[in-house]
Amino acid sequence: MTTMPTPTDTDLLRSYNPSTGEEVGSVPITPVAQVDAIIAKAQAALPAWQALTPQQRADMLKPAGEALEARAEELGKLLSLEQGKPLTEGIGEVSGCAARMSEEADEVAKAIAPDILEDEGVKSTIYYDGYGVCAAITPWNFPILMPHWTIVPALVAGNTVICKPSEQTPLIADEYVKVLNQFLPEGVLQIIHGEDDQGKALVAGDVNLIAFTGSKNAGQHIMQSAAKGLKRLILELGSKDPLIVLEGADLDAAAAFAARNSLRNCGQVCVSTERIYVQDSIKPQFMDKLMEQVNEFKVGDCCDETSTIGPMVMREQKEHVVGQIKDALDKGATLVSGNEPMDGNYVSPTVLDNLTHDMDIMTTETFGPVVCVAGVKTAEEAVELANDTEYGLGAVVFGEDSKAREVGRQLTAGMVGVNRSMGGASGSPWVGARQSGYSYHSGPMGHRQFCQVRVVSTNEA
Repeated sequence: MTTMPTPTDTDLLRSYNPSTGEEVGSVPITPVAQVDAIIAKAQAALPAWQALTPQQRADMLKPAGEALEARAEELGKLLSLEQGKPLTEGIGEVSGCAARMSEEADEVAKAIAPDILEDEGVKSTIYYDGYGVCAAITPWNFPILMPHWTIVPALVAGNTVICKPSEQTPLIADEYVKVLNQFLPEGVLQIIHGEDDQGKALVAGDVNLIAFTGSKNAGQHIMQSAAKGLKRLILELGSKDPLIVLEGADLDAAAAFAARNSLRNCGQVCVSTERIYVQDSIKPQFMDKLMEQVNEFKVGDCCDETSTIGPMVMREQKEHVVGQIKDALDKGATLVSGNEPMDGNYVSPTVLDNLTHDMDIMTTETFGPVVCVAGVKTAEEAVELANDTEYGLGAVVFGEDSKAREVGRQLTAGMVGVNRSMGGASGSPWVGARQSGYSYHSGPMGHRQFCQVRVVSTNEA
């Protein structure tokens, strides 16, 4: 019998608590030379997996929801220790994925059921078949939710999956995959660990679909590599989401949304509000209400029950955010609150006013706990500034209902909220425009992005 070698320190990917700097745990790094063999294993598992119906695949996944829920507190704590978000949010992320597992699996199966079209003498059946092997490359800001919303539809659609989670949060992703693999055939779902080299090897390998969430630059590199094999892509990339606050808005609701959506998860959310444009006539009242909301947020360790914001996930992210704040202040922005020196990876919630588009913080993604405000004279000026970006994921407008709807339709984002967040009704896709995305997730339309469409037409008497 062959004995596997024990990993050495250099073979381990270590995960550190961003609140304290202490090591949380480690996983073995996947040697780049093994990636092709892992892909081959996924390819070998395809025929039997695709021979099942979508509903059979969905039913196989459903027990994983109960298994996740049974470990929600344990895994939620692990998630928070790795990523830094408050413990209640970490547990909530695990429990949310667990609670939705059955419903989401059924939703995917229903979305990819065959459609039938009939004309005189012709019957066409539209099938939605899995592409093959799906590479799921997932980020650290929601380290169980983001694998979940890629892996579940990919599997139910009939793909086998290889997950490459962020090197910042490998432990929780590893546990998630282990839970699902209790109920799946061998080779259907695998995980690899490492940094850029492992991700590049996976993208370059014999995979058929790449689903990636991360930066625009990384997405561009993936797209270039995938072009050689015309591999299918689902890319959710950067964002610079605007919020417009117009005359006639419910300022209490607008300020509450602005604060929470700028600061939750330490601003490390793909649809964080990163730019706020407020009409000058209502700006003083809005700022007063905004500060009341911001002052409710407390920075601290993820395990401190009073904390509502944890640390940045890593030192480099903190340096980026602090650098953007300094650039804005150097160019004439007004510091309303925050920007206090803090140890470790912590950044104090910061409110900046009088911002302009010659400041990096108004054009480059921040991904940090900063509330950025600029005054505008008219709704037309707000629209022009909101659309002055290469990105287009989410956008929100608060104002008198008919005017807010009119303004919302002029915005270039893929998802627009009018007097509410940009999240849509059940079944809505999660979709970006411009350089925020390529293809999309969620809802029947999003689930079908994991499928090759095939049309089979027959003669009908």
